[in-house]
Amino acid sequence: METITTLAGLRLALAKARKAGRRVGFVPTMGYLHEGHLALVEASRAQSDATVVSIFVNPTQFGPNEDLSTYPRDFLRDERLCRDGGVSIVFAPDPREVYPGGFETFVEPGELSKPLCGAFRPGHFRGVATVVCKLLNMVQPDAVFLGQKDFQQCAVVRRMATDLNFPVEIITVPTVREPDGLAMSSRNRYLNDEQRQRALCISRALFAADAKFRAGEREVDVLVAIARRHLDQVDPLHYVELVDADTLKPAASPLSHPAALCVAAHVGGTRLIDNVVLNPEADAPAPSKTVPELHWLDDRVQDTLTCDRMSMPSS
Repeated sequence: METITTLAGLRLALAKARKAGRRVGFVPTMGYLHEGHLALVEASRAQSDATVVSIFVNPTQFGPNEDLSTYPRDFLRDERLCRDGGVSIVFAPDPREVYPGGFETFVEPGELSKPLCGAFRPGHFRGVATVVCKLLNMVQPDAVFLGQKDFQQCAVVRRMATDLNFPVEIITVPTVREPDGLAMSSRNRYLNDEQRQRALCISRALFAADAKFRAGEREVDVLVAIARRHLDQVDPLHYVELVDADTLKPAASPLSHPAALCVAAHVGGTRLIDNVVLNPEADAPAPSKTVPELHWLDDRVQDTLTCDRMSMPSS
């Protein structure tokens, strides 16, 4: 495994891989790796010849009162986990390598960035889209692997890749959970024991609604109400919404298309997000091969999880 900190070094290393005809997979992270990140690495290794993991705490996606300065960091541990996980290259640039002096060009995402977290974190997805765009240009991977827990982020990145003609496959990997159901997140380390127990109400809310959906319920208001009843231990609840999985607009009743039930809430001072995908089309015929494909595949992880893959058209 190589650890590279400069764009020039990264391009040199990847030129060798491409000359050898190797398929490159890419896992963008902000470090403080956990089993969720390692699941992305595992998925990349299963589908790629070389896996690049970036470790970069992106300043442009943090608001003025958010946790940029205190965001957990442990680079030596991250480096060891990557080595043990079979990563080919760790790309760990300095902020000045990503945002050189005088930097003033940003990627402005559209409607997908406005609901859900976008309503509570102004500018967040502008920073996400910009840094992912830059990293995709730096790495130029064949496929990029993202976690379903960040459902809206996946949607924004997928739309950006389509709109800007990135010849890359976007692969979303199911959320990895603790044994008790809590979605893995680098921010979980902020929770004390009491807050950690309260945080479980988020996954329980999602699983309760999913169980009702699997039993045949298709009314949006009913499913949202079921989830909301379990969220009395968060403060504040930012949102619990059931949205169309492609557009992120409010889902229509009765559900007939894949939809994401999304939650964002604070527990103590920690903001947590989670989701489940409810797919009435799970047994429907595969879509036409003449358009980019969106496959929703049931994948039982703990109580319920789903994943998606979209093959991006080459530019």
